[in-house]
Parts: sequence; structure tokens; C-alpha cells
Amino acid sequence: CQVTVHDVNELTEKLFPIVEAMQKHFSAGSGTYYSDSIFFLSVAMHRIMPKEITRIIQVDLDLKYKTNIRDLFDEFDNFPEGAVIGIAREMQPVYRHTFWQYRRENPQTRVGEPPPDGLPGFNSGVLLLNLEAMRQSKLYNQLLEPTMVQKLTEKYHFKGHLGDQDFFTMVGMEHPELFHVLDCTWNRQLCTWWRDHGYSDVFDQYFQCEGEVRIYHGNCNTQIPED
Repeated sequence: CQVTVHDVNELTEKLFPIVEAMQKHFSAGSGTYYSDSIFFLSVAMHRIMPKEITRIIQVDLDLKYKTNIRDLFDEFDNFPEGAVIGIAREMQPVYRHTFWQYRRENPQTRVGEPPPDGLPGFNSGVLLLNLEAMRQSKLYNQLLEPTMVQKLTEKYHFKGHLGDQDFFTMVGMEHPELFHVLDCTWNRQLCTWWRDHGYSDVFDQYFQCEGEVRIYHGNCNTQIPED
């Protein structure tokens, strides 16, 4: 078993020039804070990790595993051609809220609508990063360019505060083919904040998840069920 420790300051130094342009669109603070770059690590992981590392699973700390994470690694084999990242859908109507202006201007859109037919956005608590595919994807690397980020944020009137998750969500509206959508049981989010903040009528359409949970995600400090 080999363990490699990465220095956060070193990583941030490499990250900052790549993600600086997108921080103003997807960060909680106003402006671009150097330290915020680390919230965009997954977006540019393929540019920072050594070439011999071809696949990485990146996970939040507020998770509880009900199965062997080796089974999650096997999901890499299910990536369709062209997909570079495996990610589960967001299970609250947060992006229904964020895309309100675009949705108002495009009343027939799937953007922000609940599954199975809508595009509710993504949750970055569990990420499968195929670094090799990310390096080779001309499309994905074009989307990291400041001009492309600007173009998409203008098209969707997008202003977020959730870092990499916002970037993946916005890109997924435009280029869903870049993503392998993980089943909700791989990232069973428990946060219900949006149910009590104006979306109780549609909340359950986003929050429901059939099947045996493999990973619980206690986001927004939600209690994870005991065994």
C-alpha cells in the first residue's frame, strides 16, 4: 500500500492560474480568493496529478460507506465513450433555484427540472475522475478556458457558490455526454434545506432515491442514520 501526501499550498499554487477565471462565478465570496482554488481541485486534477495516475475517486468527508469502495471503482468500466467524470445528481432543487432566470426565459427547458427526465444538476460529494480521459478530451479542456466559462455563465445567467459542483452542473447542461451519471445510491444526500425554503411542493421529486443505499452523504450537517 503506497500513500502519497500532497501539500495543500503547493496544490493551490498550481491550481490558481487554471481556475482563477471560474472562481468569480462559482465561489461564495465576492471576488477571487487564492485559498478558494482548492474547492476547484477536481476540475483540474488531470493537470496537477502525475501522468501515471489515470483514475481518482474524490469524496467529501461527510460520507458513510455501506459497501466496499472497490465496487465504486468498478463504475469506471461503465463510462460511455467521451465521458470523463462519474457523478451523481443533486437531490435538492438547488439548481431549479439557481437557474431561475434561464428557466423563466425558456419555459420548456429540462434545466433544473427533477429526474428522471429533467436535468437537476450534480452533487460533487462523490466523484470519479478519469484523469486519462480528462487529459485527452479536447472538449473538456476547452471548457476550462476563461472565455468558454464566461460564455456559458452568460447563456445560463449562472451565479453559484458551490465550487466544482457548480462548474460540473453548468457544463452538464450544455454537454451531458462528458458525464457518467452515478446512481443516487452511490451518493444518497440527506440534506433537506430546500424543502423548508420555498420548494416543499416539488422537493420529493428531487429527493427520492430507490434502491439499497451504498453511500450516505450527510451534507449540510445532516445526521447520518445509525446501522
